[in-house]
Parts: sequence; C-alpha cells; structure tokens
Amino acid sequence: MPAISSDRAHCLLAFDTAGTACSAAVWRGGTIRARRFEIMSRGQSERLVPMIEAVMAEAGIAYPALDAIAVTRGPGGFTGVRIGLATARALALACARPVIGVSNFEAVAAAVPEDERRGRSLAVVIDAKRSDLYVQAFGAVPGTGLAPVTAAQSIAPADLDAILPGGPLLLAGDAVQAARGALEIAGRDVMAAAAPGQADAGWVAALAAGQPLPEAGAPPPEPIYLRGPDVTLARPAGTGRGVA
Repeated sequence: MPAISSDRAHCLLAFDTAGTACSAAVWRGGTIRARRFEIMSRGQSERLVPMIEAVMAEAGIAYPALDAIAVTRGPGGFTGVRIGLATARALALACARPVIGVSNFEAVAAAVPEDERRGRSLAVVIDAKRSDLYVQAFGAVPGTGLAPVTAAQSIAPADLDAILPGGPLLLAGDAVQAARGALEIAGRDVMAAAAPGQADAGWVAALAAGQPLPEAGAPPPEPIYLRGPDVTLARPAGTGRGVA
C-alpha cells in the first residue's frame, strides 16, 4: 500500500467490513499510525473488534483521543455493511464522537495512482454476488482529485458499456474480470488497475481526514445498498395463495 499523508490534524479510527475483506486503521498527525488488512468473504463480525483493538494498541491511541470514527457504508454484502455501520455507531456513542461515512467506490478509487489513471476514465466495479455488478465511474477534477461522474448503480455486465463514459477505461474493484470481459466484447479499450480490488481502511481514513468533522448531533451515515437484501421474510401463516 502506498504511503498516505495529509496536513489534516484529525485523529481517526477507520474500518471496513462491507466487501471481501476486513480492515482497520488509525490515522493521526496526517498519516497512518497502524493498519490491519485481511481478505475474507465472511467472518468480519468476529475479526473486526480484535482488529480495531490491535491498531489502537499499536498506535498508542486511547478512544477518548479520537476525533471521529470513519467507516465504509457500501455497497457490498448486506450483512457486512450493517456490521461496519453498527460497530461505528456503537463506538461513536461510547466515545461521544461523530461518524464519517465513505463509500466503497470512493475507497477503491482512491487507491488507484494518478499516473495509472492518466488518459482513462476510472470505473469501480464491485461484486454484487449475483449476476449484476455495482459500478460507479470517476473522473479527475483539477484541485480536488477524483469525483464521481456517474451515479452508483447495480447493473448487468452486458449493460456496462451504455452507462460508462466513452473512451478508454481503467477498471478497479473485485469484479474487474467480469466487467472487463463484457466491455471487451462491446469493443471498449479497457485496462485493469494494479491496485487491490478491496476497500482498505487506510484509504478510508485518508478520505475521511480530508473532510470537515461532522457537527455535534449530526445523524450517522446511511448505508448504500443499491438493492434489497438477498433474503425475504416468510409469509405469515394463512396468507398463502388461495386463502380467502
């Protein structure tokens, strides 16, 4: 992971459980002081708290010293998004600190170096665990870095060409292979970014540190689901088809 630095003085605990990894990081004095990252498709609920305790101990930071908690808010696995946001809210209540939300699209995009993006629009594609993908495109904005140029969507791979910016594309995320195949069939000039496809708490921390601290009493960040959960509630007895 490249070095991250900023002149922001925020002291932050950041973490991610929304995708196919689990990570936590502490940011202080404009840089990352401690970080943990593990690839995993499930089990984030068991690993997150020990990971948080490990980075806090390594950084030598007590919870009252934090200015805010930063967390990814999706899209990703429904359960993983909920785990991260619920943990962030619990810690924020215990510490009386605000929560800063960062989308997984933003966190993945931030890890792609500027020289790799040059001359190409960046599309972040995240595995939605069905036949569709989560996608959002980003473009360079002078003086501010990356900014979204399309809405966040859940879409079939065959429909990517129609909704992404024209011209050469750079793909990042954990669904690059599925997206690349569909776009090459459509005749697009496509390259895969070298950056890891998962959100990393280090980049979550850096992005959150670039934002103003939320005001006291600000509502917690809302999740980004883009579609409903994979499970539905069972019908109550007596409400099946053919019942009067």
